Amino acid sequence: MRVLVEHEKCCGAGQCVMVAPKVFDQRDDGIVVLLDEAPPPEQYRAVREAVSICPGAALRLEESA
Repeated sequence: MRVLVEHEKCCGAGQCVMVAPKVFDQRDDGIVVLLDEAPPPEQYRAVREAVSICPGAALRLEESA
């Protein structure tokens, strides 16, 4: 799994940080910071949830085959 962020779409809601704090953080202005572009399998569930609830649709996943 690889996480992709479109910073210009981020609205700073922080949902991703609450759901997957080991993978996402926020700058002082609220914009998402990606901490781990290729998270370990134990983080997959949280990352998928973060992507699905992102109000700005700023997060995407590339899944490995």
